[in-house]
Amino acid sequence: MITRNIPGTDLDVSLLGFGNFTVGNNWWKEFTDDEAVALQNHAVDKGVTFFDTAPAYGNGKAEALLKPTIAYAGRDNVVISTKYGYDLVSDPGEEGSHRERRQDFSEKNIRRELEESLTNMGIECVDLYQAHNIKLEHFSDELFVLMDKLIAEGKVLAWGTALGPAIGWREEGHRSFLDHDAATVQTVFNLYEQDPGRELCEIAAKRGKGGVIARVPTNSGMLDEEFKSADHQFPQRDHRKFRDKAWLVHGLQKNRMVKPMAEELGVSLRQFAFKWLGCQPGLVSIEPNLLTTEDVDEFVAAADHPLIPDDLLDELRDLYAEDFGLGDEAHPCNLKSSVAEGGAERSSYRAPALT
Repeated sequence: MITRNIPGTDLDVSLLGFGNFTVGNNWWKEFTDDEAVALQNHAVDKGVTFFDTAPAYGNGKAEALLKPTIAYAGRDNVVISTKYGYDLVSDPGEEGSHRERRQDFSEKNIRRELEESLTNMGIECVDLYQAHNIKLEHFSDELFVLMDKLIAEGKVLAWGTALGPAIGWREEGHRSFLDHDAATVQTVFNLYEQDPGRELCEIAAKRGKGGVIARVPTNSGMLDEEFKSADHQFPQRDHRKFRDKAWLVHGLQKNRMVKPMAEELGVSLRQFAFKWLGCQPGLVSIEPNLLTTEDVDEFVAAADHPLIPDDLLDELRDLYAEDFGLGDEAHPCNLKSSVAEGGAERSSYRAPALT
């Protein structure tokens, strides 16, 4: 398994990361606790060292499920990330709901969350502590001073921000790196949704400090070849029901263009998408949805496969810039924004204000 250092920290993370949000709720699959732990332990056996969780995933369930896997691997052999920022006491949410819950980035709430997270996972220190779906309104000097305090207290080794829940939040990502020296920024980033991920990778690479964590690397299952028809129907609990129809219709067309490139390299389409991300300077780890041992094995193999040749990278860059020749309807979905009028803006590349 390839590992990468998060520049500016002592943390080395596996290129394949295990985000255990998939076992903390039933949006993707129903797991028993034993099945969830067995899957995590299989990832350990295959060389995965980076595990990412959060209190919001099943109101502590995902963190608790990580506890036996940490014991199985040995604490010193894994890098553990969790998150903070949701007030799950006053707003625990409803079973199966996709509604975003109330956020609280006060010191009182963060310290409460941190202690509960440490207890849930049976550890004394969080390696990477991420502000969960933070927005510009929550950025404050007090918050970042608190992160420094937690590091000084030995409760946290490094901190970052996780952008979401939808794709976007460019300003939050830029500011995290450029103004506040975050160790990581996590964002939706994949071959068909490249912004603002590539901007954040550019910032990290140019600074030589910090790294990007990619989530949704297979474009919500599109690059997994999960869908065979533009008429695919999603179950009620599936969050992808909120995607617009164009994503499904044109994603299938994009797949038909890209798959021959993957076949040329002898890999599956999702392995190809994983390797494409691995070629991005500044990227440190990738978190696909891992639902089976076969998923783990296939992505582990992708992490050990030669990189994509430069000529294919150039071809993919040109295809993306031209919306794969499919017209404006095939353009990536709008980016959520804290500053744009209406709360969203057209997906595009914006050069970072680097010095």
